[in-house]
Amino acid sequence: MRESDFRTSVMSLDLNFAPVLKGWEALLHGTLVTIEITACALVLGCIIGLLVGIGRLNPKRYVVYSLCTTYITLIRGTPLLVQLFIWYYGLPRLDIMLPAFFCGVIGLGLYSGAYISEIVRGSIQSVDRGQMEAARSMGMSYTQAMLKIILPQAVVRMIPPLGNEFIALIKNSALISLITIHDVMHEGARIISTSYRDLEVYLGIALIYLILTSITTLALRKLETKLRAGGMVQ
Repeated sequence: MRESDFRTSVMSLDLNFAPVLKGWEALLHGTLVTIEITACALVLGCIIGLLVGIGRLNPKRYVVYSLCTTYITLIRGTPLLVQLFIWYYGLPRLDIMLPAFFCGVIGLGLYSGAYISEIVRGSIQSVDRGQMEAARSMGMSYTQAMLKIILPQAVVRMIPPLGNEFIALIKNSALISLITIHDVMHEGARIISTSYRDLEVYLGIALIYLILTSITTLALRKLETKLRAGGMVQ
């Protein structure tokens, strides 16, 4: 396409954001659902990630280590969309009926947990091993040393990579609309079905996701800056 033709096509582009503004209540409701599911999935992912990450620290515990490794391999090796479809469309074949909201939280939580577990494992292993040995020599059990000595230091080191995972989780949540959850993408699709202004609606949805990820990024940067100022992050 010649430059003149491109300019003509851009100038003739008819954008009408009235349907987006008119449907702001539906988009707001969808945004709140997105935030709710993402928050629940984040909590679930952090719990799973912590347990699986610790479970992969000691290969000598063969059963636990193998189960954790298998979980990570399966989750990270298959698409999130396929996993969500298995939870929502596949389980009913086994007479297991779960609400769409629950399927979305489980799907996103398990998926995020697999990545968080590697962050947890790497952060814990980055702490000097001598600190564990010193804690054990003082009479602490492995669990006590992990909770009181190792994890507090590891958590601080997890913040930057966890921030990236949190942002990825927000963006991945766009897929839950495909299992009939009324998130912001689903509400946007309803507006498109009546207004036929798909470009404008998708631009509005993109702006919403941009705002959510920007707020998350800003909050994490402030937290990291605060920790650096306190000398807790190297």
